[in-house]
Formats: sequence, structure tokens, C-alpha cells
Amino acid sequence: MIVVQGLTKRYGPRTAVDGISFTVRPGQVTGFVGPNGAGKSTTMRMIMGLDRPTSGTAKVNGRAYAQHTSPLTQVGALLEAKAIHPGRTARDHLRALAATHHVPARRVDEVLEMTGLTSVARKRAGRFSLGMGQRLGIATALLGDPRTVILDEPVNGLDPEGVLWVRNLARHLAGEGRTVFLSSHLMSEVALTADHVVVIGAGRILADAPVADVVAGASRGLVEVRTPDAVRLAPALVAAGAQVSDDGTGLLAVTGLDAPAIGAVAARERAVLHALTPQVSTLEEAYLALTADAVEYRTTPVLEGAAR
Repeated sequence: MIVVQGLTKRYGPRTAVDGISFTVRPGQVTGFVGPNGAGKSTTMRMIMGLDRPTSGTAKVNGRAYAQHTSPLTQVGALLEAKAIHPGRTARDHLRALAATHHVPARRVDEVLEMTGLTSVARKRAGRFSLGMGQRLGIATALLGDPRTVILDEPVNGLDPEGVLWVRNLARHLAGEGRTVFLSSHLMSEVALTADHVVVIGAGRILADAPVADVVAGASRGLVEVRTPDAVRLAPALVAAGAQVSDDGTGLLAVTGLDAPAIGAVAARERAVLHALTPQVSTLEEAYLALTADAVEYRTTPVLEGAAR
């Protein structure tokens, strides 16, 4: 388990992380998302003891990272895939870490096989592609068979098969009762992988809830209704408490009533329905709404035809 309480990090006059608190629980995958410069990496570095907080605490499995006598067996992390000596082979890198943390040598072969690196185990890390470097970073994180796993952008540089593998790995580790904390800029991947999500913006927590709840909170409750009887159905829906927009082609955009209630009104009015479609929000839409005022690097819309 990871418990963060009142965590703050200042660099001179700039506050990178501003008094945040959250808990990452075992048995589920927790996504950690936010715009560039939001404080994600700084938070992860403080959890791992690489940056000293200005105030507040970050504990992994009940202790600060530096207080663990065998940290690699408690928490494994991928924070920077290329933080590996380029002249070492993948096997030698893992063997050195295993020796210094009293991890059995056989575990090296296990994580090499788990991450698909057995065939390149004797290749120097400096010659690895970005995707291979990511796999070696994940192998390093899993080397101590830790109770808690922290992965910063784990699918960066991976091909579709590798992305699916990371997704299944994270779910598998959580299914074993481990704590899994991962960051990503790919909202579609977080939606498929995570059970819970923590959203950070401008150094502050904007949301901390199950993924389904965050998505539901962004939903407008919109239902699209296609009917040849729009002229008769629209006023009946309004009378029932709905707000209705009619595009004049038989397509109604309805809010304020759910699909079953709309169907009941249509049945009462003997209106024919060709389609009754609730519009479901996505995690990406919820994320963009939550972080709209917390984006450090704001872009301008690309005008249609501008690139032609």
C-alpha cells in the first residue's frame, strides 16, 4: 500500500506538488494521470525517496522508502527506463541488482522470460530500442518480487503486443493482491487497465475515485432519439421534464430523462422510435474537463485546412 499525506514539494518560489493526500490500495490498479508539469513524476520520485519533500510524508507498505532494509523486495519501480549503464548487458544489470539485494539468481532468468528479453539477455542495454528498454525497466521493477509496483509511463515505446502485455501484467499483479500504481498519458489505456484513478493538476489532486465514478461524473446524461414522430414526441418529453434539442431531421438530443423514461413517453404518445441511444462519456472526456484549468502548456486549435 502507498499512503501519501500532505505531500508538498517546492523549488524556490515554485510549488510543484501542493499538499496532496491519497492512498493506493492493494488488489487493484490505480492510474495516476495529469497534464505535463502537473507533478506526477515529482510525486513518484518522492514516494521512491529520490526527492525530499518540503513537507508531508509518503509511505510504502507502512514505511518511508529509505527505511526499508530490503527495498527491492518491497517496492519495484520503473521511473526512467534508460537509467541503466549502457555498457552492461540486460542479464548483468539484473544480476548486479540481485546480488546487492540478496535476490536468488534464478529470479533473473524468471523476469527476463516474463518480459520477453531472454533472447537479448546478453545484448548491451545501450543498443536497446526504446521498447526493449521499457521491458528491461519493468524486469528491474519486478526483480525483487515486490508487494508494490510503481510504473511511470510503462507503455512508452511499446508496440501493440507490448501494450497489451503491460495491461495484462498490471491486472495480473493486482489480482495477486499487490499494489499497482501506474502513470500514463494514454487515457484509453488507463480506462482499460485501471480500477481507480488519481488525477493531478497544477500540483493538486483533482479527482481520486474509481474510474467508473470519474467517467459518470463527466456524463451529461444525454440520450439521442431518432424518430419520424419528432414533432409530436419532443413537446411530450419537455412536458415530462426533459430538455430537448431538435435538429430538424428526426434526431432529438434529450437530457433530463434516461432512456427507459423516454421510451415510456414515446409509448404513451404512440411515437415510433428508430433509435434510443444513451451517450456514454469516456475517461478522456472526463480527464479533459477536470484538467481544463490546470494545463501548463496550452495549445491553440488547428484550423481545418490550415495544413494544406
